[in-house]
Amino acid sequence: MVLSKRIFNRNISIIGIPLILFASLIFIAKFISQSNQTLLSSAITIDLLLTVPIVYFLLIRKSNIPKTTVVPVLIIGLVIGSQIIPIEEQSLLHTFKTWGLPLVELFVFSYIFIKIRKATRAYKVQQERQTDFYEILKETCAEIVPTKLVPFLATEIAVFYYGFYKWKKTPLQANEFSVHKNTSTVIVMCVVLFLVGIETFALHLLLNSWHPIFAWILTGLSIYSAFQIIGFMKSILHRSIVIDQRHLKLRFGMMSEMKIDFQDIARVELSNKQLEKSATDRMLSPMGDLEGQNMLITFKKHQELKQLYGFHKSIITVGLHVDNPIALHQALMIKMAEK
Repeated sequence: MVLSKRIFNRNISIIGIPLILFASLIFIAKFISQSNQTLLSSAITIDLLLTVPIVYFLLIRKSNIPKTTVVPVLIIGLVIGSQIIPIEEQSLLHTFKTWGLPLVELFVFSYIFIKIRKATRAYKVQQERQTDFYEILKETCAEIVPTKLVPFLATEIAVFYYGFYKWKKTPLQANEFSVHKNTSTVIVMCVVLFLVGIETFALHLLLNSWHPIFAWILTGLSIYSAFQIIGFMKSILHRSIVIDQRHLKLRFGMMSEMKIDFQDIARVELSNKQLEKSATDRMLSPMGDLEGQNMLITFKKHQELKQLYGFHKSIITVGLHVDNPIALHQALMIKMAEK
């Protein structure tokens, strides 16, 4: 409670202090008469373009907020200065627009280039440790963006990777078990994709005569949604359940996953009975009961079921539908006996 309050107060300070500084400078420029207008305008310009961004940087430097957000603060200062400083006194602003902005752009592009290089190196290192693209991608993103942004960035990149790049079939290894051959989720997604296509075409024709721009915006959003559905659907084909030396990795595409230590598994059952409605019981598939199941795994303590965009559930029992449940059951029995 104390920690959350401290974080809240820090976030308020990060937003509030720059706003107060901007408001104070606007007040000084608009309501305080000064004999030396040129000196006042220069001082306000320096504060808008230098002081406020530096204060903002000092506020965020130990937080997870990207340092590149200093640039929007600087741009806000530039816009405010263009509005509150008399045109005849904007020589310093014009100088910054001519020479300063190109330098800022150069800095931003250099920063992005360095981050891309860092991400490329991190990706190659992770690739040597494991072969699952989505796992590699999440660990790579963790190297270059704040932790809270990792699920969003990784998901958006993976959607396009699985949807449009990954076409070659991923062969199953001896310790891997597929979940896509008899899944209802893929069928449901194909139906939804078909309906999205029809709805997009019909809505575009309907709205285009009324407001063409709005029609194209909705069409763009619908196409993007279709891209996501394709990516989610194909990820089910390429991400299998894995048994490694210490862990059971349950995966249902990008949509849900779990990593469980074998010693935390209490019971594994071959069962198609429906899960009881409970806060601690969940299906691995986000489709829930619609997916059906042929295996139940119960844990000794709560385990984390990770879902899209960083959401998660704490559960005790998970139901799943595996293409070869008998083989997975036997493999788990062997691993549990070893522990």
